[in-house]
Amino acid sequence: MHILIQWLLNTIGGMGYPGIFLLMAMESSVIPVPSELVMPPAGYLAFQGQMNFAAVILCGALGSLVGAYANYYASHYLGRPLIIKYGKYVLIPPDKFERVESFFLRHGEISTFIGRLLPVVRHLISIPAGLSGMNHLRFSLYTLLGAGMWCTILTGIGYVIGENQQLIMQYAHQALVWVVIFSIALISIYVWWHRRRSSIKA
Repeated sequence: MHILIQWLLNTIGGMGYPGIFLLMAMESSVIPVPSELVMPPAGYLAFQGQMNFAAVILCGALGSLVGAYANYYASHYLGRPLIIKYGKYVLIPPDKFERVESFFLRHGEISTFIGRLLPVVRHLISIPAGLSGMNHLRFSLYTLLGAGMWCTILTGIGYVIGENQQLIMQYAHQALVWVVIFSIALISIYVWWHRRRSSIKA
């Protein structure tokens, strides 16, 4: 692990901001590059004065957006026609797909934002967004908000802790727990608000 972190430090230090952008684009698509191994080393380089803290976060968030769009377009232009044509053979008939699509069109913002904060989900959340044809402006905005928050947390950990990988992973896991708690609270508030608005309209 120490060798890997040293390699990432050398790679990010050598490639600079484009390296962060590229690695986070890979992390956000289907290539398994953990953000926990990318952003903290960049935060440590920011602490050393070799990088700018805000620029690191910006490159990480923009890279995440590009990677997310790779999944978005792949699912929209490749997955959607396949599901419509062959979905009934894999238990996704047209009526079920329409319900899923309708749900994501109504709740895509909160789903995209929270999805960017959670492991595994952040790699997959762009797929239903692409299948449903979610509005590009909203998809970009909420992807950047979620990715920007996660990149800020990880960059801050690297900035404060340095290159101690054991402590970085420990604090990253603790941060993830708080992010999950925050996500549950946000979903609860969103569901309450949505039901309250629906009851008022009724």
